[in-house]
Amino acid sequence: MPGFGPFDTFSDALIAACPLILSKPHATAGRPGTQDFELRWRISKEYCAWLYYTPAGKYEMSMLTDQSAQDDLDRRRSCLLPATVDDARFPPGSLKYVFALHNHPYAGRLSDGDLRMITSMGRTHEWVVQVRGKKVPLSVVAFFSNSNDLEHPSCDGFFQYIPVTGELKKWTGDASSGWRQELLGTVTWQDEEHYRIDEK
Repeated sequence: MPGFGPFDTFSDALIAACPLILSKPHATAGRPGTQDFELRWRISKEYCAWLYYTPAGKYEMSMLTDQSAQDDLDRRRSCLLPATVDDARFPPGSLKYVFALHNHPYAGRLSDGDLRMITSMGRTHEWVVQVRGKKVPLSVVAFFSNSNDLEHPSCDGFFQYIPVTGELKKWTGDASSGWRQELLGTVTWQDEEHYRIDEK
């Protein structure tokens, strides 16, 4: 279901989504090695949502979900993102899926599950959508905070994986100073199950 928006650009939507998602209960765990990090990690949660483009020419974010996959060893957090958004304002099949958004409780890179999830979604949706004459590739985004202030965490950046190009990126900065991107590596899939990462 629709959550918040609309936004004219996906950049505006990402800037708004980052602090919103990180402000949810237990969305951040602070920095590894700091006091109480292990406890904060154990109770942390991932929240996820779709950022999509509508026939009205705007970007919208779906409602957040914190439904998570089971991990009996408590080694990771993963949010189960529904494959589609039910937005009753628009005809079925008319939405264009752009970004799968979620948080990481600390500034860790994208996980194996993140890479597999968005690759699976690419087989369901379009790998690249046309928006106002421009091509926008499907990708997964994980917001993070470097702050130990769990009540008002800063939005310090996000990791991004773009399946159609294979690029793994890290974006840092903020809305006022601008965002800087760093290419971390490239993912190459050998088949539907196996891949390798060539780090930069």
